[in-house]
Amino acid sequence: MRDQFLEQLQAVFDDLAAICRQVESAVAQATLALMTGDVLTAERVISADVDIDRARERVEDAAFDILSLQQPVAGDLRTVVAALRMVSELERMGDLSVHVAKIARLRVPEIAVPEDARPTIERMAAVAEDMVRRVAQIITDRDVEAAIVLGRDDEEMDQLRRTSFAELLSDDWGHGVEAAVDIALLGRYYERIADHAVSVANRVVFVVTGESPHAVSSH
Repeated sequence: MRDQFLEQLQAVFDDLAAICRQVESAVAQATLALMTGDVLTAERVISADVDIDRARERVEDAAFDILSLQQPVAGDLRTVVAALRMVSELERMGDLSVHVAKIARLRVPEIAVPEDARPTIERMAAVAEDMVRRVAQIITDRDVEAAIVLGRDDEEMDQLRRTSFAELLSDDWGHGVEAAVDIALLGRYYERIADHAVSVANRVVFVVTGESPHAVSSH
């Protein structure tokens, strides 16, 4: 019975890592659509979101089966509950990628990001995608150290967000209100993807150690 439980739990975490890789692809493709004005790529991101939603439902069903059939003890229960919260965050990251793709689609045949705003937005996108990629590995390896490092690296995203706001509020901004709204939203979407990535990584730390990342890193 215990072996069966551990196999079921491993399957849930394998699915979480797979969803994370789907999200990584969604972030990358949404960014490509954004920077090129490619409406077909944007549409693919939007339509593929249903696959992430279905994968979330499968993980939830599997987790509830474990809870109802296996009667897990405290430590195991912590892991199952964390998995449920993680899959919710991963789904939200997919939704945020869709938001990026929708901005790209809305501005076709134009490109939503003005030329002088591209470096900051491109870097935010690259940081977000990298964090999602690393989270997939953190889930697979249950890597506490990598999870803690990821949390610290989120500071770059926070700095990029401040830079983006400074650009929008500058007297040199000459792209109008519509473009400013797009850039403000895009910055928020990429920042939130990074925040969710950190949250998922923190839950991995909690699953492995039973402690918060702050408590673990202070040891």
